[in-house]
Amino acid sequence: MNINATLIGQTVAFFIFVWFCMKFVWPPLMSAIEERQKRIADGLADADRAAKDLELAQVKASDQLKEAKATANEIIESANKRKAQIIDEAKAEADAERSKIIAQGQAEIEAERNRVKEDLRKQLATLAIIGAEKILERSIDEAAQSDIVDKLVAEI
Repeated sequence: MNINATLIGQTVAFFIFVWFCMKFVWPPLMSAIEERQKRIADGLADADRAAKDLELAQVKASDQLKEAKATANEIIESANKRKAQIIDEAKAEADAERSKIIAQGQAEIEAERNRVKEDLRKQLATLAIIGAEKILERSIDEAAQSDIVDKLVAEI
C-alpha cells in the first residue's frame, strides 16, 4: 500500500494544487489576460478610427486643395480680365490723346499757314506798291501806303 498511499497522496496533492491554482492563481491570470485582450481590442479600434480619421483628413485636404486651386484660377482669370480691361482703357486713352495731339498740331499748322499767308499778302502788297511807285516814279506817303496795303490784303 505504500505505492497506493503515495499515489493517493500525490493525487490529493495534485488536486489541492489544481484547486489552489483555480482559486488563487487562475482568476488573476484570466483577469490579466482579459485586460490585455481588452487593451489590444481597444488599440485595434483606436488604430481603425485613426486610419478612418486619416482617410477623412486626406479627403478633406484634397477637397480644400481643389477649392484653393479653383479659387486661384478664378483670381487669375479675374486678373487677366482686369489686365485686358486696363490695356483697352490705356489704348483708348492713347488714341484719344493721339487724336488730341493731331488736332492741336493741325490747328497749329493751320494757324501758321494763315499767318504765313497774311505775311505773304503784306509782302505782295508792298512789292506791288514798290512796283507801282517805280512805274509812277513818285513816292507815296506811309499812311497812304499802309491804307493801300490793308485794302490789297483784304482783297487778296
